[in-house]
Amino acid sequence: MGHYIGSKKSIVPLIDRLNKYPVGLVDNEKLREILALLFDEQEAFVASRFPLEEATVPELVRCTKIAETELLPLLERMADKGLVMDIPYAGKTYYLLMPGLIGFFEFTFMKRRVDLPQAELARLMSEYMYENPKTGQASEFFGSKTSLTRALVYEEQIPVSSEVTSYEDARKIIENASFGAAGLCYCRHKKEHQDQSCAKGAPVENICISLGSAAKFMARRGFAEQKTKEELLAILSTAREHNLTHITDNIRQRPSFICNCCSCCCELMLGVQSGYHEGVGKTPFLAQIDQERCNGCGLCFTACNVKAIDALVGGGVEPVAQINTSACLGCGACVAVCKRKALTLVERPERPLPPEKRKDMFKAILKEKGRMKPYVMSGVKKMLRKIF
Repeated sequence: MGHYIGSKKSIVPLIDRLNKYPVGLVDNEKLREILALLFDEQEAFVASRFPLEEATVPELVRCTKIAETELLPLLERMADKGLVMDIPYAGKTYYLLMPGLIGFFEFTFMKRRVDLPQAELARLMSEYMYENPKTGQASEFFGSKTSLTRALVYEEQIPVSSEVTSYEDARKIIENASFGAAGLCYCRHKKEHQDQSCAKGAPVENICISLGSAAKFMARRGFAEQKTKEELLAILSTAREHNLTHITDNIRQRPSFICNCCSCCCELMLGVQSGYHEGVGKTPFLAQIDQERCNGCGLCFTACNVKAIDALVGGGVEPVAQINTSACLGCGACVAVCKRKALTLVERPERPLPPEKRKDMFKAILKEKGRMKPYVMSGVKKMLRKIF
């Protein structure tokens, strides 16, 4: 059809559109290969014309100049692939173009699927993420002052004198959610396609938790299965048996997921290991070593998912553990493995305060990256359309 542009040219406006999000995608040849595998020609064109906010089919018809009879099945296909999210509300369905990260990169591996070359995508995405750690996609994802994600503490490991608020407690987040689902771990599934497995033996299936409206979308489109709160709490217990770190949205109201992350597979943990110590928001706690009890056995070295614990040669013959306080997330995954009870959690000098809502977090990141103007202009245009 005349309004579709060639497959190579269609990638450029798609990248331009995706780079209006708080976390964009750094343009290079690997990204273009990834997008060409995920989006066909029509999908890339439609995605490039998406507004910045949710849109109905009539609004998207106006943006794309594609008839509704042709556009609707295309949007449904894109939702099944995880490229857009469909949001039923008040008798209407709204569609939202997903960002790359956190978004359709993850959805690519949250199904076992035959419609995509997952082994090739696994290689390309892994190379793309860390090819140039200081200037590439890792910098785009982890480099903002405001992080997209934050760690949650094992509440059973906090000091008796301390408390956690409901938004700092993984169990409370699940109990307060209106809907829950669980599915494949994107990171460990991606590693499977690279012939690698988790060094901790952490599960791939039924370990990644989604909550609220995001969970409804994922269950509806086959990216996850609906779970009861009891089943989700059991998943948390399984994660703690494997000393995984709980990660959620860096917001206080209605977090949409809880990932259970390991040191070897999880890209969020690898980001912190690569030197982006503020790339994941920290808990109000910090691991502390009692060096008189510590015998340097090394169990906590492997338990820590961001490699924040290392050996320090003390005055005696035996090395003892030391904490890199800049990297430590304060999750508590390391505490239970210490047989000598040399590891404890203590309160940080200052308690981190996440943004209240998702829009507050996104606004902060957009300001930090100088990307607010497109959103301001989009809001003005939407207001004018309502008036006139």
